Amino acid sequence: MSSFRSLPIREGGGRVLIKAMHIAIAGNIGSGKTTLTKMLAHRYGWTPRFESVDYNPYLDDFYKDMKRWSFNLQIYFLNKRFQDIVDISRSDETIVQDRTIFEDACIFAPNLHDGGNMTDRDFANYQDLFNLMISLVKLPDLLIYIRTTIPNIVAQIQKRGREYEQSIRIDYLEGLHRRYEEWIATYKGNLIIVDGDHVKFESNPHDFQLITDQIDAKLYGLFPME
Repeated sequence: MSSFRSLPIREGGGRVLIKAMHIAIAGNIGSGKTTLTKMLAHRYGWTPRFESVDYNPYLDDFYKDMKRWSFNLQIYFLNKRFQDIVDISRSDETIVQDRTIFEDACIFAPNLHDGGNMTDRDFANYQDLFNLMISLVKLPDLLIYIRTTIPNIVAQIQKRGREYEQSIRIDYLEGLHRRYEEWIATYKGNLIIVDGDHVKFESNPHDFQLITDQIDAKLYGLFPME
């Protein structure tokens, strides 16, 4: 069922109808995805969809023993993310999502496999399942990638103080960063890249507006949100 909502415009007093959309926020661990998701949801009245972290039954075990728990964790994320995609496709609301199904399969699972933390057999099984799912999935209407360097990521991880994240290895984060950059370089959808090292959207209103101005231009063209 197609769904539409009214969009206020700055001049003329009229309103234009736009289709409900899927907005996704991508980025490495500690890049600020959840913060930006919350801020955009509040700014535009979008419905936020957050990553399953606090209630993830595998995450703590995974960071203690990646090789043992990597397949379990990635299957858990893949299942949750596919459920999200199905829900988003059926929704009549515009949804902003914290991390996508593509990041699991294009970045996290291959990084674990290449690092020797997922067996060839498990990785092949995972890829087969993802390929089946992805045949039923469309790209988001807009992807916002927060590009953040490793020193800034480490600082953010230390700042938020999640106990299970303190054991993350630098080489693991570096591997994720490389794969994010490779993925973004070939991404075919509607894309905005945010410099997470210098655009301090969480604390600087002007920097946040730089992002929303780009969103307005990408999604609404000559009809930006008030």
